[in-house]
Formats: sequence, C-alpha cells, structure tokens
Amino acid sequence: MLNKENVIEVLKDVIYFPKGDNVVALNMVDNLMVKDDVIRFDLVMEHANDPKNDILVNGAKRTLTEVFGEGIEVEIKVVEEKTALSKVKHIIAVVSGKGGVGKSTVAANLAIALARANQRVGLIDVMLPIEKYGLKLLSIGYFVDANRPLIWRGPMATSALNQLMNDTLWGELDWMVVDMPPGTGDIQLTLAQQYNVSGALIVTTPQKVAFADVLRAAMMFKEEALQIPIYGLVENMAYFTPTDMPEKKYYIFGKETGQQFADQLGVPLLGQIPITEKIAECGDAGTPLALDADSPVTKAFDNIAHEIIKSK
Repeated sequence: MLNKENVIEVLKDVIYFPKGDNVVALNMVDNLMVKDDVIRFDLVMEHANDPKNDILVNGAKRTLTEVFGEGIEVEIKVVEEKTALSKVKHIIAVVSGKGGVGKSTVAANLAIALARANQRVGLIDVMLPIEKYGLKLLSIGYFVDANRPLIWRGPMATSALNQLMNDTLWGELDWMVVDMPPGTGDIQLTLAQQYNVSGALIVTTPQKVAFADVLRAAMMFKEEALQIPIYGLVENMAYFTPTDMPEKKYYIFGKETGQQFADQLGVPLLGQIPITEKIAECGDAGTPLALDADSPVTKAFDNIAHEIIKSK
C-alpha cells in the first residue's frame, strides 16, 4: 500500500555509504508527501550541487519503484544541509608557505579591518589562541593546556578544524577568516575540499628566499582538484616606519620583491604591511594593531579589506 509510513520503511533500505547508515536514520529525508501515485520529498545533502548526489537519488528512485511499481512517479529534490556555516557568506583562508611570516598577525588584523568596514566577521585560529575584539572568535588553543605543546597527527588536527567550523553557532557572517597552519598539509586540504572557500590570501615576507614557499602555497590552491581563487598576496614586514617619522620607509628585507612575487604568481599584491615599533607591544598585549586608527598598519589593512570586499 502506498502511504507515508510504507515509503519511509522502504527508504530505510537506501544506504548513504559515506556515513554508513540509511537516509531515514541520517535525517536526510524531508518534506515527504505521498498523494495518489506520486512520491515527493527533499533529499538533504551536504553539497546540493555535487554530481555524486545522482547516485543516491537514482538508487532511492529504483528502490521505491521496485516496491511500489513502475507506475508511480518519484520526485526527489536535492537540498543543501543547514549547518553552522549556512549563514556564512564567504570563507577566507589565510595561508603561508612557511612559519614566521606573520600570518596569524595578518589574519587577526584583516578580521579587525573587515569589521571596521561594517562587515560581520568570524575568525578561526586553528593553532594558537589569540584575543578577541569585536569578532566571533574560536581557537583550538582554548581547549588545550597552554603549557603543553600541541602534538597532533593530521586526522586529529582536521577533526578539530571540523568541530570548530561545524559545531559552533556562528550565526550570520559576511566573512569567516580562517588562520591556517603554515605549509600544505591535511588541514589545508580538508578546508579546501570540504568547505565552500571563497578565496585564499597568501602571506609572505620580502626575502627572495621565501618565494619557493610562497609558490608551493599558491600552487596548492590552483590545483585542478581544488580550484580555489587567490585574492592576492600580502607582503608582511615590507619596510620599517619609525613612529616619529611616519613618512620614512626603510626596506630592511628588500624592496619590490612582494610585487615581483605577485607578478610571478599572476595575482595582485593587495598590500604591504610595515613594521612599526608598536607591533611587539600590541602583540604582547593581545591588541591587534589594526585597532589603532592612526597607525600606518591600520591604513594598510583597511585597504586590503576594501579590496577583498570589492571582489565578492
């Protein structure tokens, strides 16, 4: 007999193998309607546009027609699963080829600059804890002993990232800034493959020896399997500016290399972040320098934020 109860029982034989259970137990069947010879329902998937969804849809149709007959009409609409990130419009991955280039500083100050531009912003730091200033911030550092090293294998780190992303009530955000660990490892692949990343921001320093690491980071996101746009390059520690002589620029690590890196990668140079005397002071105090409206660092980050906002 064709009714809702029997349709649900039949759908329990449709297994979604990636999660190892049937579509009913996994709450993947929604808005079920049975009328006359028509069965209509929504199939809730993680990614509505994934071509692999057709395998499950066709399997469900075949199972239903085998039980209720070829004369029935089965209409299945694939809909996107509502997650903690459903109301997050854009995800930015802030990456670097190696450590020590100030990537976390760039991520924190970029988030502040976006917030200053009246954007709703979240910040995830997947390695080190940082202070929060008007941002929705979550860090794995809040859940580990600050006095012990974080020694995790790839699966543990990616599991932590998934929890930070999916088990947090982020609410409505214009931008989610994700401060990635340096390099090209499991966490980078997880973020790129499992989440709808709008683009990546690559951080470098001016030394020419840094370019090989920058190139590796950029090429990862340009891989055919990932195809994530690169917003551009940020040259951190581009020059030194004394507080009492803000018009002076001392290129202590090299001049114009950031632009050369960007040209070789075929991406824009979004900004050059100067070194100022307040950087260490603000870092020790846990107050991002972008909170200081008069700092040249703030002006640089404001420009970067506006360029990113324009690109959406």
